[in-house]
Amino acid sequence: MKQVVFLLILIFNLLSGVSQQPKRITVCETCELKSITEAIKTASDHDTLVIKKATYKEYNILVDKPLTIIGENYPVIDGEDKGEIIRIVSDNVTIDGLFIINVGTSYTSDYAAIRVVKSENFVIQNVVLEKLFFGIYLEKSNHGKVYHNKIVGDAQDEYNSGNGIQLWYSHNIEVSNNIVQGARDGIYLEFSHNVKIHNNKSTDNLRYGLHFMFSDDDVYTDNVFENNGAGVAVMFSKRITMKGNTFRKNWGTAAFGVLLKEINDAEIIENTFEENTIGIHIEGSNRITYKGNNFIKNGWGIKVLGACYTNTFSANNFLYNSFDISYNSKLNDNVFDGNYWSNYTGYDLDKNGIGDVPYRPVKLFSYVVNQTPEAIILLRSLFMDIIDFSEKVSPVFTPDNLMDINPLMTKVQ
Repeated sequence: MKQVVFLLILIFNLLSGVSQQPKRITVCETCELKSITEAIKTASDHDTLVIKKATYKEYNILVDKPLTIIGENYPVIDGEDKGEIIRIVSDNVTIDGLFIINVGTSYTSDYAAIRVVKSENFVIQNVVLEKLFFGIYLEKSNHGKVYHNKIVGDAQDEYNSGNGIQLWYSHNIEVSNNIVQGARDGIYLEFSHNVKIHNNKSTDNLRYGLHFMFSDDDVYTDNVFENNGAGVAVMFSKRITMKGNTFRKNWGTAAFGVLLKEINDAEIIENTFEENTIGIHIEGSNRITYKGNNFIKNGWGIKVLGACYTNTFSANNFLYNSFDISYNSKLNDNVFDGNYWSNYTGYDLDKNGIGDVPYRPVKLFSYVVNQTPEAIILLRSLFMDIIDFSEKVSPVFTPDNLMDINPLMTKVQ
């Protein structure tokens, strides 16, 4: 009798397992299921929805179970400017290969093309987003991947535009190989830790290519931030690594490649800052290593305001900047050692590759321009050369101990 009961239980479990195998559900104009919302309601956990090529006029699509939603040949989901388009509230969801347009605009709700809320282990990849308010918005969601998406906004004013990729209280996220342009901020993080942002291209955004605040232990590598309103803003964060990034052509009266404000214990390594009004604008940031960076043809290579202490600058190239370093204080315990300065005119008698005369990178004229911006019109005049020479002989306004005692004679490769 026991053997019969056991056999019946075994058969029941096997049948139950068969019935719970994930299914592939097709959505198309001529299929039984014609809408994505309807297909999600019909689907069981871990099913795959295959969305055929067509235009689906839907919004407020709620993904409330673990599903894989795959677009075939980029089907279009048109929100018709009515509101949010896809909201994910389940763990283990993958969105792949959709073309989403016409997100609604609101002054009270941050409508997004794709929003992920309190979810884990999600993947958003190969998605194209256009005519958006917010693009991809992660809210209190962890252990996810935002990969190989193209986000194209048409932001005109900050007050009625959103960000391309936004993370809020979201941790252990990988954001990689995305193209973001025409948003308010290309990529925005707030209270988001252990985030890896790699190989993205964030260009032509209204405000910042990258903007993050109160986010610790994040790593940014091999990204391009170009022609944004004011470059990249990094604020109130700790233990940040920025390596191999390019910050280019961020021009304007308040523009910079990178703004560092209240950043501590960070690494800025092997980045390129080229043709920005200011390469790096630093305020109240301490114990940062700047190594192997290229500062090329900026207005200011580095502009230091406020208390910035115990920073190290080594093996950097300062090439043809109007001002290499601007400094607004007489106090200095920062170390400049072994950098290459294109304006250095010293000599190397022992041929060891290091200049025999220390280099003072802070010019008196940069101090004058900080106090009186209109003086910039004298930049190429004899007046500038005279006052810089006098300050070099007897420093009065600039830190007398701010110098590179080992200036390199050739560029760091």
